[in-house]
Amino acid sequence: MTKSVLLIALITIPLLISTSNGDARTQVVKMYCDQGFENNETLFVPNFVQAMETITIQLRTSNNGTVEVGTGPDKNYALAQCYNDLSSQDCMLCYAQLRTVLPGCYPHSGGRIYLDGCYMRLQNYSFFDQYKGPNDTIVCGNVTRESLGFRDAARQAVGNVVSMALSNDEYFGRAEVVVAGGGGNKSVFVMAECWRTLSPRDCRLCLENASAMISKCLPWSEGRALNTGCVMRYSNTDFLNPVAAAITTSKSRGKVVAIIVSIVSSVVVLAVALMIVIYIRRRRYVQWRRRGSYDAEKLAKILTDSSLNFKYSTIEKATANWDESNKLGEGGFGTVYKGVLSDGREIAVKRLYVNNKFRAADFYNEVNIISSVEHKNLVRLLGCSCSGPESILVYEYLPNLSLDRFIFDETKGRTLNWEKRFEIIIGTAEGLVYLHENTKTRIIHRDIKASNILLDLKLRAKIADFGLARSFQDDKTHISTAIAGTLGYMAPEYLAHGQLTEKADVYSFGVLLLEIVSGTENNRSNTIEYTDSIVSTAWKHFQEGTVDQIFDPNLLMDIYPNTLLKEEAIKVIHVGLLCAQEDPSLRPTMSTVLKMLAKDDQTLPFPSTPPFIDEKTMELNNITQKLLPDNEGESSHSVATVCHSQFYPR
Repeated sequence: MTKSVLLIALITIPLLISTSNGDARTQVVKMYCDQGFENNETLFVPNFVQAMETITIQLRTSNNGTVEVGTGPDKNYALAQCYNDLSSQDCMLCYAQLRTVLPGCYPHSGGRIYLDGCYMRLQNYSFFDQYKGPNDTIVCGNVTRESLGFRDAARQAVGNVVSMALSNDEYFGRAEVVVAGGGGNKSVFVMAECWRTLSPRDCRLCLENASAMISKCLPWSEGRALNTGCVMRYSNTDFLNPVAAAITTSKSRGKVVAIIVSIVSSVVVLAVALMIVIYIRRRRYVQWRRRGSYDAEKLAKILTDSSLNFKYSTIEKATANWDESNKLGEGGFGTVYKGVLSDGREIAVKRLYVNNKFRAADFYNEVNIISSVEHKNLVRLLGCSCSGPESILVYEYLPNLSLDRFIFDETKGRTLNWEKRFEIIIGTAEGLVYLHENTKTRIIHRDIKASNILLDLKLRAKIADFGLARSFQDDKTHISTAIAGTLGYMAPEYLAHGQLTEKADVYSFGVLLLEIVSGTENNRSNTIEYTDSIVSTAWKHFQEGTVDQIFDPNLLMDIYPNTLLKEEAIKVIHVGLLCAQEDPSLRPTMSTVLKMLAKDDQTLPFPSTPPFIDEKTMELNNITQKLLPDNEGESSHSVATVCHSQFYPR
């Protein structure tokens, strides 16, 4: 188990009503990962994610769950069970830790993990009736040696819990036996439990084996037997939850504990997917650390001490404990919720999936960059929180959400006439000019696209999502950095060589202009059909003098009766093609772009051929090798496989 995987943050499970004061016992005792590997990543991962999600649903009403997902060698079989002295609330908390840690076994085909309060196993074969295996073991607490009286009491207690577990449907037993000669002040506490998928015979055989194994831990004060089909533990301290919290049947559990658990299933899916991505890219993170890229503890302290810092409890209350009705949207690194502060202010809360030292730099980067700039066309950061189970960014709330919800929707697109769209174009351009030229350090956004252009109440543009932004001094011509962003919007020189300048944002802005005029998303296809991209389509019509044929149908009633508006729309396409030229030196700066758009008498040069038009000039193999180098331990994929996805989920 690699250390990097264990740094995934626990997803919060809001608990509104509970009668339990027990302990979830989330400490990891032992974990095994299989030696074999998954057969097909594209099949195994979705099955894995669905299995985790289904188990989550089952554990809301029971303390155990099983599931089978998929077919063939990438089918997932999963079992999770909380020990029966845990309340429903504590069970969910313990399982949250299970699903956080177990994905660290990926890309191995399965594994199992024992916590002090629960257990989980996932394989690509059916194991539900297994009660013994080669990994059965004991874990002894070799710290304190106990008396002979303690040993006798422990053996008696073990026998008692085995009999108890075999006498009820829950396969669960617990006991306390007073140590003879201890003056009544010393006891031994024992718990044993089988998985519900076993037959009574197999449960008995498993517990008998566990009894024999755990006796080897004596005379030590603590011992655990971790078997394929059951667990057993003894201790000189009372680790069991109060009897009032113990549950004998799933039906009575519902009567004893009234609990409302709100878990956003899509958050779990993306969180697990993110764990997998982090595992695959662990070597890249190690390289960054060796270069001294950042001091995570120092960054976290800066954030905590910052005047921008919000208490986690304040944000949790503002979003009604992350109620799904307040969810505005989600991306690869987090979900955005609407919230209302106690003073009545509406906020947008970006809830990140991870809160560890590897993400600390990215989180700090976004806070540092956006808090240092202020412009009418940039989303305003109100604060942040890094002290809770997730890292959180708090922004001003913009009721109309993002531009892509309008221009790519046939119905909502009618809301944005040409005048509104042109205002959005100008506002976005002004925001980029400010970032590139009017700040202390030059800031490159790196992810300009319609979903990152938010709209306020009056449909005015505000650039959002600075998680990928980079800044550098004026004396540098470019910076070399890891490639990150959304393919289809990334400049060719950045995509191929990782060389970043302001012209990368200019290229993305050019693609955005073509999308706004046409109402067509550049990444709408799932194949490598370059001739179908909006850039190549616009270039073809521009050469033929027929660019009006790609106008968004929602704009036709607005543009065609007015010659000036039609000419303005054609000019926007012309400027978009100038921005999207292959050679970055030919692309205008954003201040020049703004002048081109704003001045009616501005003479525009003829654009050169955009990139990716002629596949012979693309050096596909060379580019692909630079994007996904095999020497970093990553799978090599063709451009056709990844051209419509993001390298780092956003």
